[in-house]
Amino acid sequence: MYKLVKSIAHLGLVLATVLVANAAYAQSTQGSAKFPGIGRNATPAEVIAWDIDVRPDFKGLPKGSGSVAQGQVIWEAKCASCHGVFGESNEIFTPIAGGTTTDDIKTGRVASLADRKQPQRTTLMKVPTVSTLWDYIYRAMPWNAPRSLTPDDTYALVAFILSLGEIVPDDFVLSNANIADVQKKMPNRNGMTRNHGFWSVNGKPDVNGSSCMTNCVKFVQIGSTLPDFARNAHGNIAEQNRLYGPYRGSDSTKPPIDKLPGSSGEGLAHAADTHAATTKGPAALFKNENCSACHAPNAKLVGPSIADIAAKYKGQSGAQEKLMAKVKNGGSGVWGAIPMPPQAQLSDEDRATLVRWVLTGQ
Repeated sequence: MYKLVKSIAHLGLVLATVLVANAAYAQSTQGSAKFPGIGRNATPAEVIAWDIDVRPDFKGLPKGSGSVAQGQVIWEAKCASCHGVFGESNEIFTPIAGGTTTDDIKTGRVASLADRKQPQRTTLMKVPTVSTLWDYIYRAMPWNAPRSLTPDDTYALVAFILSLGEIVPDDFVLSNANIADVQKKMPNRNGMTRNHGFWSVNGKPDVNGSSCMTNCVKFVQIGSTLPDFARNAHGNIAEQNRLYGPYRGSDSTKPPIDKLPGSSGEGLAHAADTHAATTKGPAALFKNENCSACHAPNAKLVGPSIADIAAKYKGQSGAQEKLMAKVKNGGSGVWGAIPMPPQAQLSDEDRATLVRWVLTGQ
């Protein structure tokens, strides 16, 4: 009897799940209410996936918490290679911390922003809202694996950054419950102003020149061109776009189009024309993992060229294993001071494929 009741209950759960799924599918395929027969309304799950922004009033901030100590561990593993152990690095990006004082925390205005002797403007000197730090880190960091951080990871990293500027103590735990109190300590929280040019405050611009507003040309076509030798200097632009939308951007391996495309999109590179359609092979893996952002075939970019790497390690015993470890752990010093971030998201098989291709072209 128990097994029969359990089976009936399980069947009821399955039927309920199917009914809910069918209802959701029907709603998602019927078209939008505003434009009947065109597209469909986004499902709640699709909206939630994109609706991750956090406003200065903290609307959109998920629940969670993270300590300075936890943030330091994450920082050293995923952030220090680009930003320095203490957020001081100026090799790839401008420094994160520095230039703020305890007086700035009291006044909400960073005095060193007006000091000509201040050598570098840092993030904590400029950013007025702690929500900006949280939002940007959560959606875009780390550079090689955006959206891989959990809300708790993000709270911990923001807490660690704030501790670097002595805005919070070393034993602080940042959370959605106390982040508004932290906002009251941001060094440049009062640094935003609308008292500058080209800003409409009362419905009109603050610049009202009239002396040159006579005999004006009725229409001016604004445009720009690139000489042939520079058009494809950094590779095909179409292959460097995010894989969203119907177009991949202009195909810079071809001459400029004579006119803008119509509804057919003729003249622009489509998804089928770019690396999005090629998912196999070491060259595709190299591009899809954004290795080409730092390494070009025959010219130095941020890092050494593929040709230079192959030449340096040609004939060396253990080069394959050595470079596989380098790709996994990152580091600097071999080709200069600029560090390569760790690529721990790659499987051993993918790392082996990439390194073999760089060394041998196969």
